[in-house]
Amino acid sequence: MLGEFAVAVLIPCHNEAMAIGDVVANFRRALPHARIYVYDNNSTDATVAEARRSGAEVRSEPRRGKGHVVRRMFADVDADIYVLADGDGTYAPEAAPEMISRLVADDLDMMVAARRSLPGAERFGHRWGNRLFNAVIIALFGNGFSDAFSGYRVLSRRFVKSFPALSTGFEIETEMTVHALELRMPALELPADYHPRGAGSASKLRTIPDGLRILWAIVQLCREIRPFGFYGLLALVLILLALVLSYPLFVTYLQTGLVPRFPTAILVTGIGVLAFVSLTCGLILDSVARGRREVKRLIYLALPPLGRNANAPEGRH
Repeated sequence: MLGEFAVAVLIPCHNEAMAIGDVVANFRRALPHARIYVYDNNSTDATVAEARRSGAEVRSEPRRGKGHVVRRMFADVDADIYVLADGDGTYAPEAAPEMISRLVADDLDMMVAARRSLPGAERFGHRWGNRLFNAVIIALFGNGFSDAFSGYRVLSRRFVKSFPALSTGFEIETEMTVHALELRMPALELPADYHPRGAGSASKLRTIPDGLRILWAIVQLCREIRPFGFYGLLALVLILLALVLSYPLFVTYLQTGLVPRFPTAILVTGIGVLAFVSLTCGLILDSVARGRREVKRLIYLALPPLGRNANAPEGRH
């Protein structure tokens, strides 16, 4: 069944000379009919030479950051099914055929490999950061994935060609997850082993700086996709602050009929106005976000489903 579809394996790389040869060879064994693309992201070691020696099609993206590479790959490569993985050897290529089979059999747009970490595969900070951010995404955007930050995914052409890919770094996985949740795309998870890095290979993910980038990306996505909730929460905080500051003034006014602290009263009035403006912005932007979501959905629906030729009559695959 898999031979009926054009499958592309996309591997973004930066300084992965130690592992990329084995990664390409393992994907070649798991998916013998797939085309394997390695996109080099300004590597300073022998990544390019090793990838070419292993038989991959090597291309480059000079702008540093995984988001830039993924955006370039999604724009350049034409296929029915896309397998996105890292070049560090931590993901299991043998899980790809089952993920593709599930994608095709269930008419899905995304399969996410939920990482089943083997001993030594994840650092303590990464593990707890993933759990915390996963909980935040579930709270803000809905429950769909237990591992929203997995870099190992199988995607349909519909998903790839309708995905805006605005991120520049490791927050790209967050954007893909939220995109699927926002448009209510059919997607599933499949547990897959997550291996430790090989000797001489170091993670490019920096726990604190990249964690802050991911957190900021979540805030930005919440502001753009859930503006009423975002600005409504800001309005609520401002109203509560105004009530706390105005309480002594109100008590004094009831007792004496006077307002003794005019600067505080003016501050409370200003905060109240800001709260009203924030709530109004949330209401207006919520309508704008709904319109943007409808446009995204229409672009997604304009692309043919998996395995269907856009010019073929309905029912032919």
